[in-house]
Amino acid sequence: MMIEAKLKWTEGMQFVARAEDRPAIVIDNKEEGSGPGPMQLVLIGVAGCTAMDVIHIMRKKRANVSDFEVNIRGERAENHPRRFVKIQIEYVLYGTGIKRTDVEQAISLSENKYCSAIASLNAEFDHSYRIVEARADTQEA
Repeated sequence: MMIEAKLKWTEGMQFVARAEDRPAIVIDNKEEGSGPGPMQLVLIGVAGCTAMDVIHIMRKKRANVSDFEVNIRGERAENHPRRFVKIQIEYVLYGTGIKRTDVEQAISLSENKYCSAIASLNAEFDHSYRIVEARADTQEA
């Protein structure tokens, strides 16, 4: 499967990017700040890839996940090409009766089998997760 993307320079260090027929996004450097930078997009891509895997697996397990977040941090090398050397991912699942074993299996399958973004990077990956038990809604009498 081939994926195509196109970048067009607009001004300064700002570019408009479009992947195939998807909506365009602005890419910029830290100083101008009109959009995320390329390395920030790499982290966003990793987070999105593993998030889709985990939520898909949790749905298959019929887990009662009401909300879900992925927090990601990347440590870059000091010298060029300043690649990511370590990436930390925190998965936060909200819901009721979510089983730790299901979460652990979903994360493991994503990180070790399904997430092509993780497999594409030469970085050390570390993860943690939290399950936030949703409070039962108070019922009106």
